Amino acid sequence: MTPSALLHRLLLFALLLLTFGCSQNYYNIPRESYEQKVRILGVAPLFMDAESDIRHPDRETLVSMIKDLNRKNEPELVAQLKSTGSYFAVQPIEDDADRLFSSLLFRREKREDGGIVYNKYFYKGPELKELVRKNGVDALLLMVVSGLTKRDKIRSSNLMEYLEADYNYLIISGQILDADGNTLWEYPNFKQRQLTFPTFFTVQYPDFDEARANATDKVDIKFKTIPGINRALSKGDESSLRKNATVSNAYAAIFDDMVSMLKPEFTMFGDKNKKKKEPEQGAQQATSGVAPRQQAPAAQPASPAAQAPRPILPAAPPAPQPPPVPLPPGTPPAQPISSPTLAPAN
Repeated sequence: MTPSALLHRLLLFALLLLTFGCSQNYYNIPRESYEQKVRILGVAPLFMDAESDIRHPDRETLVSMIKDLNRKNEPELVAQLKSTGSYFAVQPIEDDADRLFSSLLFRREKREDGGIVYNKYFYKGPELKELVRKNGVDALLLMVVSGLTKRDKIRSSNLMEYLEADYNYLIISGQILDADGNTLWEYPNFKQRQLTFPTFFTVQYPDFDEARANATDKVDIKFKTIPGINRALSKGDESSLRKNATVSNAYAAIFDDMVSMLKPEFTMFGDKNKKKKEPEQGAQQATSGVAPRQQAPAAQPASPAAQAPRPILPAAPPAPQPPPVPLPPGTPPAQPISSPTLAPAN
């Protein structure tokens, strides 16, 4: 092997080590602390913030449609979280999404951090703590679909033109919170090496075709129709994790991005922190809050040697004892020997 080829291989190996060997921590606390702290993750139903910045003229219909789509697709999020193997149990919180969101919400805040525009949510401490306690989980994942308006460039279908303007979007943001309200993980995630935050759906579009047809440079920004939004968000494929179920492509893209930052630590040599599964009994007790009944151990099959009858032999006659030896005259009788008391070992 020539020196240049050897150097090329060494550089490639170093690149592989840098890419796969260096762990990436997407949590707001050390990864080891998170893995020890969050063994049972509660997943709230997907919330829809109807009071956020949704500018569609048929706002109520859009909000109602998103709520229905949330219910259809949220089981896929639970299935993906279970498939990571990061938790002993992933427990859906069975409650009405609107009622739960209203009882938990303290305030919302539109923010721009690291060039990413998103809606951040703050929740009531006592209500959050009670929800964690009542469901017997270690932390809660709270995800919210909301609307916001931000500056962006959208290109025409032929990519030859673009219009920079303010557009209305639907986004999905969220957090994993413990009982004390500490943010253990968040989405958008700011622990990434390269910050990204995909939008869920673009509610508006620039009508380049109309401007071209009217021979004008003025491009109008229009809202997509409710049937069009429904068709786009309902388009999906068969789920690879759930039988006889489909998942929306738009939801799946967000779930994939999220869950990729909630998987166990992986290096080029495999899963560094591969965990042993919690006993089935312990997982059932943690998720249901009821201790399972103890079952008697199953009877073990007898070995062939134990099953075969043994022949019964007659008892052996006692061995003859030698006659006592007579003592010479005048010998004093034997005295019993007393053993010394043993002191306890130091």
